[in-house]
Amino acid sequence: MINLHWPALLVLIPLPFLVRMMLQEKNSTSGAIKVPFYQILTALDSNVNSHVSFKIVSISLLWLAWTCLVIASARPSWIGDPITLPQDRRDLLLAVDISNSMREADMLINNQYVERVTAVKAVVGDFVQNRTGDRLGLILFGEQAYLQTPLTHDRETVKQQLQEAQPGFAGRATAIGDAIGLAIKRLRDRPTESRVLILLTDGANSAGSDPNQAATIAAEAGIRIHTVGVGAKSKKVRDRFGRIRDVNVRNQIDETSLQNIASTTGGQFFRAVDPRSLIEIYKKLDELEPKPQEQTFRQQKSLIHWPIAIAILLLILVALIRRQALGR
Repeated sequence: MINLHWPALLVLIPLPFLVRMMLQEKNSTSGAIKVPFYQILTALDSNVNSHVSFKIVSISLLWLAWTCLVIASARPSWIGDPITLPQDRRDLLLAVDISNSMREADMLINNQYVERVTAVKAVVGDFVQNRTGDRLGLILFGEQAYLQTPLTHDRETVKQQLQEAQPGFAGRATAIGDAIGLAIKRLRDRPTESRVLILLTDGANSAGSDPNQAATIAAEAGIRIHTVGVGAKSKKVRDRFGRIRDVNVRNQIDETSLQNIASTTGGQFFRAVDPRSLIEIYKKLDELEPKPQEQTFRQQKSLIHWPIAIAILLLILVALIRRQALGR
């Protein structure tokens, strides 16, 4: 695509003809505005022996040369197609608790309580879908931690394997430390500023290694961990007499440990008591770990030399025509 930096200069293209018309009306050259090629135009007019056709051709070529110089003054350039610059993306691991306690139905959606794991799949699935450009991975943990999806740009696969996860598949206990340790192995060799783990659980560490010690190792490896504790504190139930009352929900979240893990690694701790708060948490995580904006550029190449070269050739041609006309 050709672009002019100063397109307003194109209004000067008819200037030689306007000046010539003004001079003819006054029949005098005194006080006239001098423009390029005017002396040549005068010489062509005064040469009564030159043929009319030579005069018309010369004037036309001079006007074309003037047009080329005006275009050159407008600074034409060629702008190429947009090219997307490569950006540093995040390597983001999601560690999701699938212990048996995730079957607890205390997440209220549309006036109906659903299991914690169901709410987590919905919210985290949307979070995964929106992380365009990042490399995502999925760790599932219960009594053991295992890598369900290695780091990949395939968000659909990560989301699908999250949806297929079932509570109890990894055992009854909760191995938070092992999940962090597995994340360290997968992230420690990644670029420094892109190592992020988002760990979600509804319980306390009850198996495997010490999560606080694992957090210290993660901090040394430059891995930032955000922790999310999920689970309602109470829910409304109807008793056998039809009365609705609040009932405490079995909840074993070790908030102190989760807060320590987050603060040790430079992350943040969040507490989700219902689906709405869980949605807000993952929106906040999007802000804390923003997706880099794509930057594009267009290659620009100056074309000013082309109209200047054409103008010079046209002036040379006019000189040759004038010489031939004078010879006749």
